[in-house]
Amino acid sequence: MRYIRPVPIPHGADADAGVHDPDWSTRHSVLSTARRTAALVNVLAAGPSDAGGGPVPGAVAEVLRAYGEKEPLDLTARDVEGMREAATLLRDVFAAETADAAAHALNRLLVAHTGRLRLSSHQGGSPWHPHVDRADDAPWPEWFLASSCLALTVLVWDRQRPPGRICASGSCRNVFIAQGSGPERRYCSRRCATRERVAAHRRRADG
Repeated sequence: MRYIRPVPIPHGADADAGVHDPDWSTRHSVLSTARRTAALVNVLAAGPSDAGGGPVPGAVAEVLRAYGEKEPLDLTARDVEGMREAATLLRDVFAAETADAAAHALNRLLVAHTGRLRLSSHQGGSPWHPHVDRADDAPWPEWFLASSCLALTVLVWDRQRPPGRICASGSCRNVFIAQGSGPERRYCSRRCATRERVAAHRRRADG
């Protein structure tokens, strides 16, 4: 599997001037990776792909493309099922109410499902960046769980609070990345927040 586009590494006098394409750091930042995690957890929540109505490789690949992953995205139904199992594990981190709970959930995942922290450049095909999967060509489920754990761990470290939440709307159980310095979000989107405000207003009006 290849999930980071190879980019030319300058040599000689230009080597220190720019070792990657201009938007690489944005596409593969901690926050972008964490948001990709939430988006994948949500699309994978539909259920097993062989049960009908569940996530299919094309839907998962579309999320990966939206977050900068490049072709070939050779996902199989087995890959998606493995990623769905990983998504179920990751939901425990999003369900954590405190930084302590999120840290404990992540520690369990890191011990059970990841390898040693290392830096990789994919044999010179990308800038150096951290990995905790066991190999650069790890299967999709292992890569998804390991890269997600790494990003969510850094967010807990940086902010000392849970990295995300599960939407508080009774009709939506999507996860989302909590961010910003304002009031803590309870809903994954404005749509959910508006729907809940309207429902609460109607309940009050009905007495």
